[in-house]
Amino acid sequence: MSFGTEQQPGICTQPEALTRDFVFNHSMLRVKDPALALDFYSRVLGLRLLRKLDFPELRFSLYFLAQALLAEDAPAEAGARTAWTFAQRGVLELTHNWGSETQAGFSYHNGNTQPQGFGHICFSVPDLDAAVAWFDRQQVPFVKRPEQGKMKDVAFIQDPDGYWIEIVEPARLTRLGQQ
Repeated sequence: MSFGTEQQPGICTQPEALTRDFVFNHSMLRVKDPALALDFYSRVLGLRLLRKLDFPELRFSLYFLAQALLAEDAPAEAGARTAWTFAQRGVLELTHNWGSETQAGFSYHNGNTQPQGFGHICFSVPDLDAAVAWFDRQQVPFVKRPEQGKMKDVAFIQDPDGYWIEIVEPARLTRLGQQ
């Protein structure tokens, strides 16, 4: 028998058939300086820029990033690549409101200070120890190292805008949340 869903109050066990092909495409983070954010997500986390969209009349730009292997399948033609990008899973959208990069002291709420809201995004890595060593060499700030706190084998780093990024090695998490 295949897995359908865990049972919890509020869970719909038989979603509408229409929703079967809905795809969770992307999450968006606002960034102060796109050059800093793009460097971090491409150099440190290995993402590739699928598409940049500019909206001059609204004074903002969107940057859509995804895992390098996914990017290899993207069409070359811009319009086709835009449509293709919005059909993928696991895309990160960075939104830059023009001018924020020149505003001294400006920052976005990272969701982890009061009032709390958004918490983090997460990357799975094949080797947590190697990833931690890589982040150390890149001087990436840690919120929590894997050996710290009560929840072991889970790390949190910060991007240039202060957003938290959880780093996990799936094979180490088989007992996570179990007594």
